[in-house]
Amino acid sequence: MSDQDDKPRLTEEERKANHIASEQKRRQAIRDGFDRLSVIVPGMEGMARSEGVVLRHTIDLIHEQLKEREALIRELEAKGETVDPALKTGYQEGLAALEERATKAEQNSS
Repeated sequence: MSDQDDKPRLTEEERKANHIASEQKRRQAIRDGFDRLSVIVPGMEGMARSEGVVLRHTIDLIHEQLKEREALIRELEAKGETVDPALKTGYQEGLAALEERATKAEQNSS
């Protein structure tokens, strides 16, 4: 006989309670993540927070940082410096994916 056979099965109420607790924990983790983003992303302090707004501001910040990175890479190359090709790949693809996610999040939050 295995240890599993020795354990009493959960009642329907216990399973439901476990499911509810797990779902509440998952939702709280999501809320905590959005709260952390709203602290990290400039301009989000004191704003009414919807997940779509937080995601949009986060994506805008990432977009700005990617553009700044691209400008720095061009500046280095203009000075004759060698830039690792890995630093230059994926910019456009990543940006397009971010935009798509932001649009979906905004549509879902409205």
